[in-house]
Amino acid sequence: MKAEMQEVKADMQGLKADVQRLDTDMQEVKVRVKKIELTQENEVLPRLNTIESCYTSTYDRYKDSVEEHESMKQDIDILKKVVTEHSEKLQRIS
Repeated sequence: MKAEMQEVKADMQGLKADVQRLDTDMQEVKVRVKKIELTQENEVLPRLNTIESCYTSTYDRYKDSVEEHESMKQDIDILKKVVTEHSEKLQRIS
């Protein structure tokens, strides 16, 4: 019985040492995670926001340009028709 108790104590000591190592490892992981979080917050996210802002403004400019281009195409088509009509009228007059 005494030998079994000694064995249980030895097992408990081993478990305590394992838990201590896990606790130390966990503390190291927490420190690393905190550093990662700070890097994301202070470096990565601001850069991503800048990139997003650039892409968004570029998209808006292109979208506006496309709409303007379509409007200009319609105006040019109308001008072509009017010039053609006027040319025909001028030819008939002369």
